Amino acid sequence: MKSERHIDELKKFGKHLKNLRIEKKISQEDLANESDLSLSQISRIERGIISSSLSQLISISKSLNISLSQLFDF
Repeated sequence: MKSERHIDELKKFGKHLKNLRIEKKISQEDLANESDLSLSQISRIERGIISSSLSQLISISKSLNISLSQLFDF
């Protein structure tokens, strides 16, 4: 169960991820394919509905060609 105290951070992270993806001109579908995640997972992460594993975040950062620290710079 997701803790109520993390909802704001998940939403901020998701918004940041979406902005990074848009800056790179990558669709959610392309990011999902490159990251080996489902389109629905990318969508839910960007909306702050679910959290991600470190492995998923590494895949996303590599797909966006950014460092893991840039992913957390929000």
